[in-house]
Amino acid sequence: MGEIMLRLSPEGNYRFVQTDRFCVIPGGGEANVAVSLANFGHDSRFVSRLPRHEIGQIAVDALRRYGVDTRHIARGGERIGLYYAETGASMRPSKVIYDRAHSAMAEAEPEDFDFDDIFDGADWFHWSGITPAISDKSAECLRQALVCAKKRGVTVSCDLNFRKKLWTSAKAISVMRPLMEYVDVCIGNEEDAELCLGFKPDADVEGGKTDAAGYENIFRQMMAEFGFRYVVSTLRESFSATHNGWKALIYDGKEFYQSKRYDIDPIIDRVGGGDSFSGGLIHGLLTKRDQGEALEFAVAASALKHTVPGDFNHVSVEEVESLAGGNANGRVQR
Repeated sequence: MGEIMLRLSPEGNYRFVQTDRFCVIPGGGEANVAVSLANFGHDSRFVSRLPRHEIGQIAVDALRRYGVDTRHIARGGERIGLYYAETGASMRPSKVIYDRAHSAMAEAEPEDFDFDDIFDGADWFHWSGITPAISDKSAECLRQALVCAKKRGVTVSCDLNFRKKLWTSAKAISVMRPLMEYVDVCIGNEEDAELCLGFKPDADVEGGKTDAAGYENIFRQMMAEFGFRYVVSTLRESFSATHNGWKALIYDGKEFYQSKRYDIDPIIDRVGGGDSFSGGLIHGLLTKRDQGEALEFAVAASALKHTVPGDFNHVSVEEVESLAGGNANGRVQR
């Protein structure tokens, strides 16, 4: 459940001020996860609200194209959320400008959704911190969805996903902490944990020091306070806009497991990297033997996403498992 938007991007590495055309790319945190799970063979449905006009239909059709069930997308409101994304390179960072105020999802009411019908037959519910950040109305819709999900025994995962352009840390903490009682699998990074929940890891991420030991203490604290089944963090080393180190850590209350590290150079498109990780993790926890195998699948899936343009992760289970198994030479497949 969340907002799917239209991303408007200059071609290649053009800057906003020099382009005379924009590519239209549908995407959004939870929608990206839904597409990943559909690609991995799961019955995936997306819950949102979009205007009835043709621009809203662009987003609906994009989800349908990749096998996502769109029956529970409410139709109403006047506009779809937009964001402009300029792709950085080397020492020039990527840049995002939001134009999503008063979007259909931001003005959604709980009455727009039949949660009992939505959760009928569902096993897993995924949301992110972007959804309650959109508006107070959206946050209330999410809260009611979570209440219904827990009544039905549905597993709930949350990607904390702090967005400083949408709300402050103080507002995020006041809204997010009460919602954690419904969460089974908490996903985030070092910034998310601090700004959404108030937990700060002992790690110098800006300096490239992302040793798992720096996270273990706050993972234990988060597990003790909120009763999560799993606490998971991606560990990104940002050397430049087009060169990152990428790995992750998971804790099930008994053991910590750190994944292998990927050196991603060059990055083609970083947008959706965290969402592809969430999609891979959900698939892994549903299908793999243990948390280690689940995490390795998630990290490999998200590493591949960094090589794919657009928000959606267009990779198969076989491609992810090949990379997770050590096949990273990039040779042509004939």
